[in-house]
Amino acid sequence: MMRRVLRSACWGLACWLLAVSLLAASLLAEDARLQVGGATIDVTFGPGEMQAGKDSLLKWVSNAANAVSTYFGRFPVQHPRLMIRPEEGRGGVFHGTTFGGRQGAFTRISLGQSTAQKQLDDDWTMTHEFIHMAFPDLSGESDGHHWMEEGMATYIEPIARAEIGRMTPERVWGDFVRDMPQGLPQAGDQGLDRTPIWGRTYWGGAIFWLLADVGIREATHNQKGLRDAMRGILEAGGNITEDWIVERVAQVGDQATGTTGDRGLVPADEGDAMPTDLDDLWRRMGVQVKNRAVTFDHRAPLAGIRNAITAK
Repeated sequence: MMRRVLRSACWGLACWLLAVSLLAASLLAEDARLQVGGATIDVTFGPGEMQAGKDSLLKWVSNAANAVSTYFGRFPVQHPRLMIRPEEGRGGVFHGTTFGGRQGAFTRISLGQSTAQKQLDDDWTMTHEFIHMAFPDLSGESDGHHWMEEGMATYIEPIARAEIGRMTPERVWGDFVRDMPQGLPQAGDQGLDRTPIWGRTYWGGAIFWLLADVGIREATHNQKGLRDAMRGILEAGGNITEDWIVERVAQVGDQATGTTGDRGLVPADEGDAMPTDLDDLWRRMGVQVKNRAVTFDHRAPLAGIRNAITAK
């Protein structure tokens, strides 16, 4: 009962905060309207001066939207809204949140007023938040499967940027080798659903999606991958404005790729810690990192899959 009360209270608070954000957005003049990937993105800027000019900021938004549209075949929703909130005395992109539901897709992102062009060029946050729009809301699940939502955006974000030439494959795989160990289970781990710590949620979820991508490509002789499953889910209406259960995600994704079982989108057992030998996976994919330099072994068993995942 207490858990139910707390969840209801948290949900009520989240709805109130979203309502406040949407009200603030409606009170501010619409500053720009972008046409990307078949969608119309309304962009609103909060009060405050920015070191980066408006054109640079809109280019930053457009680049992220283009990466997402390229990966998913189109932008996930037709008329999303974006609020950019300048933050005084700071630089860089440091927080983003994306909402769905009846209000439609809405992203709120905070940007330091002293943010430089290079920081915009290197940013991953805007792409990450837009990717959330391409996946159904699983919050109605008993444990939410939050790791599926965050892990999906964490895994796909650099790949989508690589597809449009804004990241090199070496950078993508080097970052994966460096960061994915944060998602491995530690002593006492109770599975992804029951271990809601940051590393397991974001990088443990990313490991799940990487393994799904590799499994689909192995089963289809590299003819299809996670991209095809995600496009199938999106075309079936599975965007952030819709509530799905995880079994429906798996079923629709598997239908799109013609895969089932351990080569498809099987939801992880909430009590399974899912140990993964990442070092062996990198070896089989031909990813080698030495002194921070990334090289590829093109004779490795899964080298073709590695190439296909990050190909333009």
